[in-house]
Amino acid sequence: MALRLFVLIPLLLACAAARAAPAAEDIIRRAIDHYRGQTSYTEMTMTIHREDWERSMSMRAWTEGDERTLVRVTAPRKDAGNGTLSVDGNMWTYSPRINRVIKIPSSMMNQNWMGSDFSNKDISKDADIVDQYDHTLLDTREEGGHTVYVIQSVPHEEAAVVWGREVLTVRDDWVLLEQQFRDQDDVLVKTLRALEIAEMSGRTVATVMRMASEETPGEWTELRTGSIEFGVEIQSGLFTLSNLRNPRQ
Repeated sequence: MALRLFVLIPLLLACAAARAAPAAEDIIRRAIDHYRGQTSYTEMTMTIHREDWERSMSMRAWTEGDERTLVRVTAPRKDAGNGTLSVDGNMWTYSPRINRVIKIPSSMMNQNWMGSDFSNKDISKDADIVDQYDHTLLDTREEGGHTVYVIQSVPHEEAAVVWGREVLTVRDDWVLLEQQFRDQDDVLVKTLRALEIAEMSGRTVATVMRMASEETPGEWTELRTGSIEFGVEIQSGLFTLSNLRNPRQ
């Protein structure tokens, strides 16, 4: 009888742990909902660091649901007015220098955004990873008083992405701690890491995120959030090409 209990107890504990851990897809979904909210407004600074130069841009960003994002550069003066609009998987950019709205083809979604280490797709903050990837929970660990989940996300064969897989590390308060991007040969290309975490607008968020390429470890791009509001009222016409060209907000 004692031997039977010795065998059964670890199995029961393992089953209980498996039941307690959310499904991998649910963790990804909640992490995305956490940083986007139903609607959000953010003021942030992007710093692009290279070995021989560094520059910063101030930006404002709005999101609504999973598929609508507007990012507008406000400073420095030479970059002010540049904007990016993403709606239902489509992306457009506007440059006041040439006074043109340009649609970004899907083949260029993984191109760098304004010379940074973030791609156009990264800036769009879309939620394609939820539906276009298969998710597997690789590890669960305790860290700093939180449960931390490590999830592997592999895109479907028909998904229009360049990555072979992504590995995300998410805390139990749904803060994304790290996201690795690996190519089709499973080589690590770039990594997004949360450097600072704080409470803003009533929820815990990563306030400083750094994207760095593995090929050039001394170069990186940081996004520093100055303020963020969730559940904001979105004006009619905000996510339109007309507003991208002629800002009303």
